[in-house]
Amino acid sequence: MKHVRLLVLTEDLPRASLTLAETESFHPDPRAPVETEFVNVPGRRYRDLFQQARSRLDKIAKLAPLPQDPRIDTVRVVGAEELDALNQWLGGLWAEAFQYEEQLRHLDEEDRSLKEQESALANFANLNIDLGMLRTKTRFLDFYIGSVPRENVRQLEGAVGLAKHILFNYMITGDHAHVIIVGQPGGAEKAQLSSVLTAAGFQHLPIPQGLDSEPQELRRQIEERRKALIEERGTLRRRIGAWAEGNAERRLDAERTLILAEPFVTLDPSIRSAGHLACLCGWVPARDLAKLEARLRQALALPFQMDARKPRSDERALVPTVATKSRLLEPFALLVKQYGIPQYGEIDPTPLFAVTFLLMFGMMFGDVGHGAVIALAAWWARRRIPHFYLFGVFAGISSMCFGLLFGSVFGYEEILPALWMSPLHDPILMLKVALGWGIAFIIVACLLGIYNRLAIGNTVGALFEHHGAVNLLFYLAFLWGGYRLAQVGSFGTLPALLVIGSLFALAVFQWRHLQAPTGEKVLVVLIETLDTVIVYLSNTLSFLRVSAFSLNHVALSLAVFTLADMMGAFGHVVTVILGNVFVLVLEGGIVMIQVMRLQYYEGFSRYFSGDGHAFTPLQLRRRPAPL
Repeated sequence: MKHVRLLVLTEDLPRASLTLAETESFHPDPRAPVETEFVNVPGRRYRDLFQQARSRLDKIAKLAPLPQDPRIDTVRVVGAEELDALNQWLGGLWAEAFQYEEQLRHLDEEDRSLKEQESALANFANLNIDLGMLRTKTRFLDFYIGSVPRENVRQLEGAVGLAKHILFNYMITGDHAHVIIVGQPGGAEKAQLSSVLTAAGFQHLPIPQGLDSEPQELRRQIEERRKALIEERGTLRRRIGAWAEGNAERRLDAERTLILAEPFVTLDPSIRSAGHLACLCGWVPARDLAKLEARLRQALALPFQMDARKPRSDERALVPTVATKSRLLEPFALLVKQYGIPQYGEIDPTPLFAVTFLLMFGMMFGDVGHGAVIALAAWWARRRIPHFYLFGVFAGISSMCFGLLFGSVFGYEEILPALWMSPLHDPILMLKVALGWGIAFIIVACLLGIYNRLAIGNTVGALFEHHGAVNLLFYLAFLWGGYRLAQVGSFGTLPALLVIGSLFALAVFQWRHLQAPTGEKVLVVLIETLDTVIVYLSNTLSFLRVSAFSLNHVALSLAVFTLADMMGAFGHVVTVILGNVFVLVLEGGIVMIQVMRLQYYEGFSRYFSGDGHAFTPLQLRRRPAPL
């Protein structure tokens, strides 16, 4: 990756921006130039015009979407005058669209009001009386309309009778009864009635404005108005459609113009100017440098200057990382991205992640039948998950390959002869294989971590920090001594000296770099040193789960067949099918989680920082932005 500084005349900035977007190799650097004279930000009016035009066109598209994606056949420079004229036209078009939107909004509000009236009317469906009379109290009659729990109706009827009122139960819905209470207004009876209603759980049902007739008549009026609204909406939609069709081609041209103008606006934070000279900086892959310069010389009519240099050590964290571009590795790259993006100079972990993931998954879930189901299911879903389906296909193939080694087809071990052996035939060997795999995995991860630190110039970190060279020396010596202890019953003097020496070196390094009181430093150094021993031991033993799950897969299949043998012929078939579905879904999901855990915590944590940022070059947006 190279840092590029481009000096152009300000009048050539739109053309330079468009050329950079065409090459799709320039990642803008928003830092201000080191030259102090470049302090101005050119193109402010251009940016304001673009943003206003873009906003107007997007709002219009919500009412009348573009009939097709705009194709850009000719790349050309969009000047400020053309952008201004386009913005003015879009302003008039938006004024027309706004009028249509307001008419639609009024229809929506009226439709919502009808729905609210219809919902409220449901509370008075069984009344055959003018509701307007019930909403207005008179001098001689007092009305209470509401609902009470069904079990309280009889008691409430007697209580309101004592208060010289009459209760009429006109509808029952669920656990509530809808009632009307009528009586004389005023007097002591009203105060008594209020306390009775409260005690009975009476809930008032207000009659909304607009419900001034009998419920049946109101229902007929609402239905007629709804039909009229549908007709009005249809007429308005046809008018909008004709209006949109009349300006569709010009709106497509407007979209093309804004796409061509967008690169200059996108580059705006990275451009500084002094008088008629402008400076813009960015990152370009070294392989694309000559091609970019040749394209600029071909496109720019005015003189320019392009300088390129290697990234400085103090700006490595700012250098973008070019992602791995491989159709086969794409799904694995998505999983790596969930952890982070490699820093510039670090090894991309995607290829190693893909290989080790498939090997561990296949060994833990080795079965020809289950693997075939996974691969076929992923292939079937390729249209729904186009960027990820290959992950399932490869995982299924890996499971099938190990299934051939183990001789397992849907748990049956009599159909195919094992190319190697069934895991249950020699579980100790399976554990040894898993342990050896884990040791090799950890050693490779530590070596990659050391390389990555050396690549960014962190020599001290490569030697003494977590999972550095001294840590690796301790681990290798610890393994050597452990092997000797298992074989001859003695740890060995040289392995012991290497273990002690490496731990002592780590303790001294931590002591010198820890800023704390003496007592706290002693405690921290002791804990960190003990943690080094425990972490490497536990991480190594953690890989035993690779063999444990391969044994577990066979054991679950045996359990399914044992249950099936207790059933009749039909029950046997059903049990085997359901058991295999259970194994496929539950164990398959658990194995996936366990493999991801081993990758993230035992692998990535040793050699992958994940705090880089992706290379996102300036480019022409061929499709309109999603609304």
